[in-house]
Amino acid sequence: MFFLRTNRQNNTCNGAPLYNRAGDSKAARMLTLLSFVVLILSIIVHEVAHGYAANSLGDPTARLAGRLTLNPLPHIDLMGSIVIPALLVFTSSPILFGWAKPVPYNPYNLRNQRWGEALVAAAGSATNLFLAVLFGLIVRLGPTYGLDATALSLAATISFVNLFLGLFNLIPFPPLDGFTALRSALPWHFASSLLRFEHRIRTAGALSLILFLIVFSYIFAGPFFNLVLWLFGLLTGTSL
Repeated sequence: MFFLRTNRQNNTCNGAPLYNRAGDSKAARMLTLLSFVVLILSIIVHEVAHGYAANSLGDPTARLAGRLTLNPLPHIDLMGSIVIPALLVFTSSPILFGWAKPVPYNPYNLRNQRWGEALVAAAGSATNLFLAVLFGLIVRLGPTYGLDATALSLAATISFVNLFLGLFNLIPFPPLDGFTALRSALPWHFASSLLRFEHRIRTAGALSLILFLIVFSYIFAGPFFNLVLWLFGLLTGTSL
């Protein structure tokens, strides 16, 4: 998972601040810490959704491994969930990057062999996008029902992080879910070519992921981030 962070100096909700800053530096630190916590929890929800989808389609692997839980402990990867994101946060990096332990599943156990793997792959992003819409509507409607600035700021952070996470994971490049869903949905003669490509990428290990993130950061991050901001504005009626 990859998350490109933004500095919300001018958050507004229907013309009113999303949070009341006692001081710019203190507000920035609190917002950074909040984003970090929301990011980790959103990654965990993403992974649990994969497990629940697989279990509902007949594969009990994740359930038997004790991974169908929102308890963070079974999902946390020390380096990917704690050390690397924390270093990026507290060094004021413009990006956040991290991961949780992948939820295991066996595609051969799925009852629907034609679409099962695609459904499992899409479940994580679908859950993130659902949360983005839900909390985005809270931001949009919250002032009408008297929600205070703190609650609106929290809802906005949850919506934005989940929107970014859900859309990013739909990018069709291995090992992201978008690639798995695409490969699984295509006819076999197309899917087999993508499977060979995925195998070559996975053989390269972390190097392929690092190169992808570098290319994404320098070429595609700007347009992608603008798309996320635009969708966030449509959902919430606010701008970042």
